[in-house]
Amino acid sequence: MDKIRLGVVFGGRSTEHEVSRVSAAHVIEAADREKYDVVMIGITQEGRWLLYEGPTDALRDGSWQAKAEADLAADPAHFGISVIGNAGRQLKDMIDFALPILHGMNGEDGSVQGLFQLMDIPYGGSGITGSAAAMDKIIAKKIFEAEGIPQTPYIDFLSCDIGPDIIARINRELKYPIFIKPVNMGSSIGITKVHKPEELLPAIRFAAKFDNRLLAEQGVDCREIEVAVMGNDRPRAWQLGEIIVGAEFYDYEDKYVSGVSYPEIPAKISDHMREKILRMAEKAYAALDCAGFSRVDFMIDRKTDAVYLNEINTIPGFTPISMFPMLMQNAGVSYSTIVDMIVEYGMERAKQQDARQSARV
Repeated sequence: MDKIRLGVVFGGRSTEHEVSRVSAAHVIEAADREKYDVVMIGITQEGRWLLYEGPTDALRDGSWQAKAEADLAADPAHFGISVIGNAGRQLKDMIDFALPILHGMNGEDGSVQGLFQLMDIPYGGSGITGSAAAMDKIIAKKIFEAEGIPQTPYIDFLSCDIGPDIIARINRELKYPIFIKPVNMGSSIGITKVHKPEELLPAIRFAAKFDNRLLAEQGVDCREIEVAVMGNDRPRAWQLGEIIVGAEFYDYEDKYVSGVSYPEIPAKISDHMREKILRMAEKAYAALDCAGFSRVDFMIDRKTDAVYLNEINTIPGFTPISMFPMLMQNAGVSYSTIVDMIVEYGMERAKQQDARQSARV
């Protein structure tokens, strides 16, 4: 059989550009070269799409871009990529399957998924609906509410609402500590844990730098549980682990820089609790129309053992300290097999969409 030209797309214009590069390097190194011809496609922080042909270590330190730009200048016929009318080869003629390893806005929110769909390129992970719904914390919460999936109390509001009224409402309806979050961000960017009323307004103003839509969530003294889920119409939750948090909370610094937190896989919980959370993860995944793969995050109240859904990450990290690949590997699924499964689920979804489109014509 001919190899699949696997286009791994990394970088992007989000604040998680660097994490995306590191994740992509590990995915590329794990891809079975007997099955795939890997095509590395980087998106710069300015939004340029560049074909990169070189060592994966250059993705980690960011030096890939200089080489890609030099190669493009020297041989535009080969290295040029046509995306939405740009000069160069059509992306569809360069790859058979797109695997977006793009974290955050413009990569995990349905934007690039819609682009691939318009270009008729099969791709890995959730589609437009699942990606957009999971990225938007408010929309996701409304859906989870409708499905009866437990969540902590919250208030959503706009940046134009910032003032005495919203401060008073948060203080009236929620208990401290309170998490203030921008709605459409990942990797805990823009989030502040607020312990007392005088910290509330600065935290809200900080979150408003990242998004117009904001969220105040009641904090819980909890254990943080993360679940790896894969599949399309009948998803399977594979394994769950616990983040033993070393910082104030599991923020960007702790996730990717200091690393004082550490995972415990599998989590040390009862069999009953384990099954309950696995089934909740599958239900939440299906409720948002997720596909391919995701990481579903939960909280267990230390005092009451109540379980709350936190969020779904449709393109979880693939760095050496990322939970999703560690959870899958603990369940007996190798890194290369994870890539195979993502491709298989993406191809399956594309075939179903093609069949439906043919039936409409």
